[in-house]
Amino acid sequence: MIRIILITALSFCTLHIGFAQTFDKEKLDNYLEALEANDKFMGSVAIAKNGEVIYTKATGFADVESKKKPDANTKYRIGSISKTFTATMVLKAVEENKLSLDQTLHKYFPSVTNAKKITISNLLNHRSGIHNFTNDDIYLEYNTKPKTEAEMVAIIAKSGSDFEPDSKAEYSNSNYVLLSYILQKVYGQPYSDILDEKIIKPANLRNTKFGGKIDLSKNECNSYEYVSSWEKQPETDMSVPMGAGAIISTPSDLTQFAFALFSGKIISAESLKTMTTIKDGYGMGLFTMPFGDKTSYGHTGGIDGFSSVFGYFEDEKVAFAITSNGNNYNHNNVSIAVLSAVFNEPYEIPVFKSIAVSSADLDKYLGVYSSPQIPLKVTITKSENTLVAQATGQPSFPLQATAEHQFSFDKAGVVLDFNPEEKQMTLNQGGGSYVMTRE
Repeated sequence: MIRIILITALSFCTLHIGFAQTFDKEKLDNYLEALEANDKFMGSVAIAKNGEVIYTKATGFADVESKKKPDANTKYRIGSISKTFTATMVLKAVEENKLSLDQTLHKYFPSVTNAKKITISNLLNHRSGIHNFTNDDIYLEYNTKPKTEAEMVAIIAKSGSDFEPDSKAEYSNSNYVLLSYILQKVYGQPYSDILDEKIIKPANLRNTKFGGKIDLSKNECNSYEYVSSWEKQPETDMSVPMGAGAIISTPSDLTQFAFALFSGKIISAESLKTMTTIKDGYGMGLFTMPFGDKTSYGHTGGIDGFSSVFGYFEDEKVAFAITSNGNNYNHNNVSIAVLSAVFNEPYEIPVFKSIAVSSADLDKYLGVYSSPQIPLKVTITKSENTLVAQATGQPSFPLQATAEHQFSFDKAGVVLDFNPEEKQMTLNQGGGSYVMTRE
């Protein structure tokens, strides 16, 4: 997963909204086509109302090399949206008296730090304190290789604890990998079979399953990162993320899953209430995403070059989902546009501009920049005629020249304004501006 200079929580713009009486399909088509034409987004979108899909569109390529186009049934890795499925199955296991939310982890994995204190409930709402194994640099050294349960548990146990269980909430993929193994133990079946029995069949999901090696012949797609062109990304082996991020699906299936979950087709109303009870920002496999004065329950996801989001507005009976296999634009902006279309609110079709620069033009911007306003430094380098930025402890990313002395990274909503004479750079992101000086 790519980290960016300043990571902010997903939140939508503040608007007064009501469901659109007339849905402007053409405008949303034009919006997504503008992103596609400028190499900003490859992926698929679905919107549903009262359980019926009212809009779908797929853009870009399922496979860039062969120019294979996606369609409404093309399957994407949905990353951490898998956690919503896993949490749902855990609550189902509780209903079937196979698990208790108060059961401690010690029964299953005594080698994990604080196992006698950590409950199933703590795992579900990220209050376990178990360190998130995907935060470690070494993760990228093994994530593409198959791992057994014993190997993954050893990795998680070795990572230790970041805080006392139930003292606060902090996102950790480790929680849901362990929950995946617990589900397999209590049901005596592989995770994929449990998923099929407890969710896929009851919700009638035709394009959802536990993922494996990407197979283009089965209408699955590769993932990409944009540098100066779309570059194919390595594949995480699905034995690593398990129920924390190994499911593949389509936007239409995700909206159908949302309706099934919230209409009682999978778990009871009481279990759903437990899932949607938010504490310190987290429910159980769900969190809230506001849009104006309305609130959806959902989740985001990211794995390799894939990114995704789905949400369900319970009062309006509206579900939306976006899956991407190549994103060179702010994902939150795409969500805002989609929901603005749904609720008949104004939004603009972006116009992208760029200017040509030579390698020599970039020399005046190179260096290390810092500011007392933020606790990191930004190193500016170049690769041929592309300016590259890298914040302390984070991956580097390419910048696009958009005006004289101005460069942007649309995926994170970052704009850098340089003042070479003063040896300064202003970092703009998320409404904040930070003046940084070259050392």
